[in-house]
Amino acid sequence: MATTVHCDIVSADEALFSGLVEMVVATGSLGELGVTPGHAPLLSDLRPGPVRLIKEDGEEEIYYLSGGYLEVQPNSVSILADTAVRADDIDEAAAAQAVKEAEAALSNQAGEIEYSKAAAILAESTAQLLTVQKLRKKLGG
Repeated sequence: MATTVHCDIVSADEALFSGLVEMVVATGSLGELGVTPGHAPLLSDLRPGPVRLIKEDGEEEIYYLSGGYLEVQPNSVSILADTAVRADDIDEAAAAQAVKEAEAALSNQAGEIEYSKAAAILAESTAQLLTVQKLRKKLGG
């Protein structure tokens, strides 16, 4: 059995990763899932949050996705997202500020549209902060 599988992470703007991995860990609509070589074919939507790749050399890379889809085929894993960034490219201070502003907007509840927009911003900013925290934990800081 193969010990690696080819993985691609693609956003609407760019291809972020293409290479061999030992494992992909992502958050689907029903919870966290891990994909290793030999995994059964699968199509799943992804929730906003981190995606971890364990590369063939054992190194781990973490990406933030705003949501998207994961497709598993016998020899490949494809992740398609509207927005995807490397975890170490996320501005933690900006994400924390966005969380504060979204929480303030939610408490004002001026209207249904503003509430929905604030809730979406809060969910995305919180997921970005979780991704940064996972990266920091991985690095031991």
